[in-house]
Amino acid sequence: MGTLARLGLAAVWLVSGGLKIADPGQTYIAVQAYDVLPHALVRPVATGLPLLELVLGLLLLAGLATRWVAGVSLVLLAVLVAGIAQSWARGLSIDCGCFGGGGRVNAGQTEYPQEILRDAGFALLAVWLLARPRTWLSVDGWLGWGKGRNSGGASDDYPKSIAEGN
Repeated sequence: MGTLARLGLAAVWLVSGGLKIADPGQTYIAVQAYDVLPHALVRPVATGLPLLELVLGLLLLAGLATRWVAGVSLVLLAVLVAGIAQSWARGLSIDCGCFGGGGRVNAGQTEYPQEILRDAGFALLAVWLLARPRTWLSVDGWLGWGKGRNSGGASDDYPKSIAEGN
């Protein structure tokens, strides 16, 4: 389960970051549509967010610093959900831009509840990895990081010989 959670969250970040970085102008429009940042911060956030997502995705794909990356992912997802929720509460009509696109849309085209539920599901993957960061085919496992931190000890997602590089 942990390996699927790690690879699933990696896919989320890689796809999201990749789509945003492929269209930086649209990413700028999406960040601006939330109407919460000072104008001077919109471009740095629109540039930095996809880069952060790609770094998180690559680290999770490799299984390197999994617990740390899961924690950063959880914080980022909380910020993204807060952004969606505040847009909904303020009556803004925007597409979240979570997987590219984004910006203002017609009032009937918003999907705030679905976007929040989707991101909550991604957050559950991050919580799982916070609790159980050792996964099969991970750099963490080969380096012995996180050894003995999983609850239950013997119920890791992979055989000890693979995890320890033997």
